[in-house]
Amino acid sequence: MQLLDTIAAISTPHGKGGVALVRISGARALSVASRVFRPKSGRPLESYPARQAVYGSILAPDGEEWVAVDDGIATVFAAPSSFTGEETVELCCHGGILLTQTVLSGVLAAGARAAEAGEFTRRAFLNGKMDLSAAEALGSLLEAGNRQQLSLAYGGLGGRLSEQIRSCYESLLDVMTSVQACIDFPDEDLSQMSREDMQGALESTACRLRDLAASYRTGHAIAEGIPTVICGRTNAGKSTLYNALLGREAAIVTDVEGTTRDVLSETTVLGGVTLRLSDTAGLRSTEDAVERIGIDRTYRAMQEAELILATFDRTRPLSCEEIALLEQLAAREREGTPVIALLNKADRDERCEQTERTLLQTLSRTVTLSAQTGQGLDELARVVEELFLDGSIDLRNDAVVANARQHAAVAAALAALDQALEALSGGLPVDVCCLDIREAMRALSELDGRAIDEQIVAAIFSRFCVGK
Repeated sequence: MQLLDTIAAISTPHGKGGVALVRISGARALSVASRVFRPKSGRPLESYPARQAVYGSILAPDGEEWVAVDDGIATVFAAPSSFTGEETVELCCHGGILLTQTVLSGVLAAGARAAEAGEFTRRAFLNGKMDLSAAEALGSLLEAGNRQQLSLAYGGLGGRLSEQIRSCYESLLDVMTSVQACIDFPDEDLSQMSREDMQGALESTACRLRDLAASYRTGHAIAEGIPTVICGRTNAGKSTLYNALLGREAAIVTDVEGTTRDVLSETTVLGGVTLRLSDTAGLRSTEDAVERIGIDRTYRAMQEAELILATFDRTRPLSCEEIALLEQLAAREREGTPVIALLNKADRDERCEQTERTLLQTLSRTVTLSAQTGQGLDELARVVEELFLDGSIDLRNDAVVANARQHAAVAAALAALDQALEALSGGLPVDVCCLDIREAMRALSELDGRAIDEQIVAAIFSRFCVGK
């Protein structure tokens, strides 16, 4: 990526539409745009004030000549008052597929380079128009698939997390500045922060970081999604539940046992929580080699899951496989993995009291439902929400850690601060404690992008579309 190049791309979705937008950014953006756009007034584009929409003809090369291919609007954004912080021109034309591509080809022929994925936003980050957490929020905003994701991304784009991180960083900087001044100028009459003041400042910052770290459970559940496994014996209704949660016939459902032989995975939303949902092969003894492979994959998926929906047929006694499964589920629950026992087929009159009693005694969360009719799915959604969403968090207005990279940075900063506090309480010299404070500041700098590995930056922006 050559950051001094002038770049261009189509910034609206591919396909037919009323209008399309071609964005140009870089030091020569206005010069390039002037070659492909001719105002109807006859005045040069450069003579118009910034942010004024100008009507004119859009030109493209046809052999040796440049000919008009459309009428449209050009808007100039002067640096640094643009999205990228660079000189930017946006050309708005009619939204035909061939026409839009022809306009872009003309812009490239006039001297621009085709933009790479996410290059406009990356330039905005590099030019200080947004920090890395805000850039990630913008990417999430574009990818949002439900209202919770939209609210979370909008809050991040508004700088809530950035403000909190900046405040924590500046608090640590104040401590470091006070200590370092006395170390560098011991003979000067500089007011030094006492150990008690230093400890109080660090504890206050650590408390704020703990709140941020705790918000990741909600942010992760909404933005990244919870790896969720539906498991149980054959014909317990797993695939029917899978289809009900997805709202469509994604898995084959038959009365034949062992229909599902592999792990099927889709993403859905339940009660505001994004679930990376997996339907798995039914658990039973079998001589079928293919089915045994599917069952092995079921157990692996259960080990990796952050939520287990264990499905049981409430009309039948528990099988030997289900009793063994219950022991595993109880162990996972003790380890901290949420398990919800689903008493399926509530639409039928018959029920096995022993099955219900055993499940209630073994697992802490049970929901009675009918995957066939949808009865009880609202209760399941409520339980899932209680597990993963903090109702006190305002997604649009509170600072929320939304992805694993951000959480790792907060966790690293918090661990370093805890070490610094332990050193302080142990009576170690304050300059020794400053080593851990400096490590905490480094971790916070990684979160907002002030100090971060180039490969991580490249990976983040590679997920953006080309026109953004």
